[in-house]
Amino acid sequence: MVATPSEQRWAETVTTGAGGRLDAWLVARLGGPSRMQVKALIEGGRALVDGRIVKAGHRVRSGERVEVAVPAPPPGELAPEPIPLSVVFEDADVLVVDKPAGMVTHPGAGRPVGTLAAAAIAHAPEMAGVGSPRRPGIVHRLDKGTSGLIVLAKTRAAYDALTAQLAGRTVSRRYLCLAHGAVRRADGVIDAPIGRDPRSRVRMAVAPAGKGKRAVTRFRVLERFGSGASAITFLECALETGRTHQIRVHLASLGHPLLGDETYRGRRAAADGDPELPGLMDGLNGVALHAAELAFHHPITGEAMRFSCPLPDRIARILSHLRNTTR
Repeated sequence: MVATPSEQRWAETVTTGAGGRLDAWLVARLGGPSRMQVKALIEGGRALVDGRIVKAGHRVRSGERVEVAVPAPPPGELAPEPIPLSVVFEDADVLVVDKPAGMVTHPGAGRPVGTLAAAAIAHAPEMAGVGSPRRPGIVHRLDKGTSGLIVLAKTRAAYDALTAQLAGRTVSRRYLCLAHGAVRRADGVIDAPIGRDPRSRVRMAVAPAGKGKRAVTRFRVLERFGSGASAITFLECALETGRTHQIRVHLASLGHPLLGDETYRGRRAAADGDPELPGLMDGLNGVALHAAELAFHHPITGEAMRFSCPLPDRIARILSHLRNTTR
């Protein structure tokens, strides 16, 4: 196995612990990653047993050689960066921000600086000790190419309460997006499990029955533009679960990838005879997906809170163009 520059290669032959699950066996020997992190490495094909990809529940046998590409340990706590934030709401416990497209929520492989997390602790230094050292205050995330509302916790009590609300599915998140093709149904529910795409480390995919994690997206068509291969649909989506790339994967699985989404082939088509649309899509700086509404209960007072923010210009310009040219 060849490790990337951000990984370290680890290998050992099984001499003790035979009969145990692979994920538990590795946790006891790697001395750092959690069981969930180790399981993610295995599911992502970054762990091999005698050169083979196996499942986390594989029972290791004496004499087997286990190899793992382990992410290099990150440096200490995240350094604050004085990056301007669009603050929608703030009090002593929570911070609600309108994140721009192009900004990463927290540091990851290849994106160590310029993150929302680093900007947040520069804005509110007390957040530095909340949650994990590299993800201070982060209770949920938005993809780099997605804009819109995200809530961060400024205290440990707020962090615990908000993560509990997310786990209990009582946080409401509404998105607006532009997708390729004419979505025929006026509304509907996509209930399809999502897991790591076995063909790509950077993609997710709808998983076969019995695999992946349950993912549920509700959608409603707001407007349709054009026809045939050049059609585009403006939709509202609501999350019942919060899986990685959920809306992007679910809509792409129906044949309607989002505009600007190169990962899920969203740039495969443009309106025939429309010379302006490609340029407008180039200005997206991400995907045509915006977290427009966020609702939760205040983690300390219990008060119902609801926030909304308008479409950013990067998407509004395309929508205006479509309304003026394709009706």
